[in-house]
Amino acid sequence: MTREVQIGVVLLCHARLDVAAQMARIWVDGGARVAIHVDAKASARSVARMKEQLADLPGIVFSRRHRCDWGRFNLVRATQDAARALLDSFEGITHVYLASGSCLPLRPVCDLAAFLALDPYCDHIESVSALDVGWTVGGLNEERFTLYFPLDWRRQRWMFDRLTSWQRRLGIRRRLPKGLAPHLGSQWWCLTATTLRAILDDPRRAEFDRFFRMAWIPDESYFQTLARRHAVRIESHSLTLAKFDHDGRPYQLYDDHTLMLEESRCFVARKVWPHAERLLTHFPVVPAAQPDVSPPQPQRIERLINRTVRRRLLGRPGLYMQSRFPRKDSENGKTSAPYAVYQGFSDIFPGFEDWLAGNVEGDVHGHLLGPEMVEFAGRPEIGPGAISSSTLIRDRDPTGFLTALIRISPRMQIFQFSPRDNQTLNWFIATDPNAQIHVITGAWMLPLLESGMPFDDIRRVTALLQRAELHQLDVLNSVWVKARVHVHELNDFLARPQAMLFQSVQQLPLHPGAPGDAPPMRDMHGLSELLRKLRNSGLRPRLTGDTLPLPEIVLTERTAAE
Repeated sequence: MTREVQIGVVLLCHARLDVAAQMARIWVDGGARVAIHVDAKASARSVARMKEQLADLPGIVFSRRHRCDWGRFNLVRATQDAARALLDSFEGITHVYLASGSCLPLRPVCDLAAFLALDPYCDHIESVSALDVGWTVGGLNEERFTLYFPLDWRRQRWMFDRLTSWQRRLGIRRRLPKGLAPHLGSQWWCLTATTLRAILDDPRRAEFDRFFRMAWIPDESYFQTLARRHAVRIESHSLTLAKFDHDGRPYQLYDDHTLMLEESRCFVARKVWPHAERLLTHFPVVPAAQPDVSPPQPQRIERLINRTVRRRLLGRPGLYMQSRFPRKDSENGKTSAPYAVYQGFSDIFPGFEDWLAGNVEGDVHGHLLGPEMVEFAGRPEIGPGAISSSTLIRDRDPTGFLTALIRISPRMQIFQFSPRDNQTLNWFIATDPNAQIHVITGAWMLPLLESGMPFDDIRRVTALLQRAELHQLDVLNSVWVKARVHVHELNDFLARPQAMLFQSVQQLPLHPGAPGDAPPMRDMHGLSELLRKLRNSGLRPRLTGDTLPLPEIVLTERTAAE
């Protein structure tokens, strides 16, 4: 059973009074009665212009003006006076809707009245226990009631913070009025006239007002708390769509939000950009033959805004840009997609790069961090995304080079690495969960067999490369590693080269039926003799394994057989 509903609206205005007048006209034309409070800081000329714009509407009253400051009790006082003026001026009001001058009705007022008539004794106000809320942004939960807040947070921030810290150190704790359980919620509510009158006429109102006058942001707690004392039934949600960013500021709504707002089925939305002409002309939607009593469904737009907040805070994975450059180790993902690094494989298998490119769905590069050039797949001078192959440009920002390449390429990126290459990214790659790292230690020694360099030069190069790989292994063995790391000593790999090669590519996006036959191995002739000469010269090869390599004739026979 339903009864007739008469809606009254308390409209709090402080700026853009021309838009607020347009909102007031929408409410009155829909059959509501409106009480307007204009901030005392607004100019007399703009207030006079607003009254002139609304002079032809009989269903509007203006309440006594207060100077309103953010987070102060004068906002509650303005709401109290406007609500009293509304109830005293218009008989028959059953529900009072609190809105601002920038709140845009999305659905016809008759839809809202029909929806409220389904349960005429229900109060629609977000009211959550201060002990459980946990979602206040940059603020306080229960402490906003137990400490004193006589200062303005915006204009006296330094003193506000010092006073709060001082009260905490001294253990100051205000005593809550007896029988009061503090609650928090959105300041935009719709109360029954019965509940609102009970709050305004409460015999203990002076006591409650004194308590909330020293609370922080009382417009989010005064009515939310007192409604729990007087309401018959509370639906703890607001009928106004109001979302806030990570700093606690309300999102503004623009013309391109039109479709999403229409799909949300919300009755009112806050906060509309004053120049959003399409929004202001599109809403409220035209009433249907019968009022639509379907409840609001803001989940989709709320999910979209929540994703926007997360992206604003964390950024896009692997995206580094001037307008939002993350702090070190505070990135939302170091890179945007999985990639693989192979070290030592091309030293054992000279044709490894081409073989791998024929077996995987990905871009297989050479040594992207090599000393001579950036070896993009196919060796172009300009790589994907117009990235230069110049090592000078690459080495000015190696991190940006790698992350840009991975982000710009739709396919998985795979590249070769070596102790000969630029080692700047060792920590970055090792701590990146997107990275796969496959290392054969000591394999960099094999190309020295064919270098033709004098032994003294080979010894000097071996010492440098061994030192570089040892530093890299210290990184890969760190407790901070998040990449998937697979390290094999040269001797272990040469004992079962084909099996270990195939195992190393199993986590890549392989073609159907891949991998095929293993690529030919490098000629190992002279490896044992080189290792012996290095040891005898005083340089201990530490990365080829604890045992001597297999006899060269066996390696040659195995290579031919495979």
